[in-house]
Amino acid sequence: MAGRKLGVLTVVDTLLTAGAETVATRIALALDRDRFDSVICSTRPSAPEVVETVRAAGIEVLELERASRVEVWRWVPLVRLLRSGRIDIVHAHKFGSNLWLSMLSPLADVPVFLAHEHSWSYEGRPFRRHVDRVLIARAATRVVAVSPADRERMIELERIPADKVALIPNGIPDTAVGDGERVRRKLDLPPRAAVVGTVCSLRPEKGLDIALRAIAELVKRRPELRFLVVGDGPERRPLEQLAGELGVPAIFVGQRPNEEVPDWLALMDVVVCTSHFEGMPLAVLEWMAAGKAIAASRVGGIPWILEDGDEALLVPPHDHAALAGAIARLLDDPGERDRLGAAAQRRQFRDFRFEATVARTEELYADLYAAAVA
Repeated sequence: MAGRKLGVLTVVDTLLTAGAETVATRIALALDRDRFDSVICSTRPSAPEVVETVRAAGIEVLELERASRVEVWRWVPLVRLLRSGRIDIVHAHKFGSNLWLSMLSPLADVPVFLAHEHSWSYEGRPFRRHVDRVLIARAATRVVAVSPADRERMIELERIPADKVALIPNGIPDTAVGDGERVRRKLDLPPRAAVVGTVCSLRPEKGLDIALRAIAELVKRRPELRFLVVGDGPERRPLEQLAGELGVPAIFVGQRPNEEVPDWLALMDVVVCTSHFEGMPLAVLEWMAAGKAIAASRVGGIPWILEDGDEALLVPPHDHAALAGAIARLLDDPGERDRLGAAAQRRQFRDFRFEATVARTEELYADLYAAAVA
């Protein structure tokens, strides 16, 4: 590596739209400019203002603007870039990009190809496991997992060789301290009204119907309780309808600018994650950094980042009664909320910082490239 920078191409659907896309974009932006030349390929249309922000930071962006899977000609500019000799390392993120780059990278003889999987969500889907093992893992120099649980499943269920699966846990940058009272006044909530909430994309796998059913049990004895949902997505209307049917006092505020999220989070007494599956969710790391009391599904990488009873309360997925019990315990005991929130905050700061994620990624790049050209 001495004497020249390595060209790194990050390939992702869109820039800074959800957890995986945020991780990919942040890493590409943070790579050491003295060691790496960073290029990002957005395969589907990204928000123009985000693209301009990335370019203003000095990172080249290649936009393919694919609108559907059949638009295979959209990949031509990427193939040209791969064949230009500028790219030493391809780092693809999520299944679609992993699959396409497993087919395109060998055409250009790129020395290193990383396939980064952010959420191991395909239990019971033999075709997906077959594609991961036969196409993606064979083409990839390494497959990257974000949690030990994901790595174990890739090895045991997909039968990907253990020495091919690297672990790079997610980390987050330092977060701002929010002003919960500001948004309490904005919502005109009573000063003593308890708030349970979440921050997530409203998609089926997030399981927010479980949260609504849990809150429906709790409001029978806590009529002042409010359920706050920050985020948007295809499930918003069905969830709003379900909240009405269950009599849940839910407040859906939609997608909020990133700089506002700490204020909304600060308002919440308890934060819930009801996902059916997760890799290593950035949102949960952000809740930890904010020192919040968390009740979460025991899925994916969550039991690894949060010790049940010490740093959060974990419950079985799909179990609204267990979730209601965990929330009630936290609402009834402010000391327990403070204890768990403080412990979670310490764990995040110690083990899941963004700087560590970048350092592990850079180390993997350098090691794999050196081995490839030796």
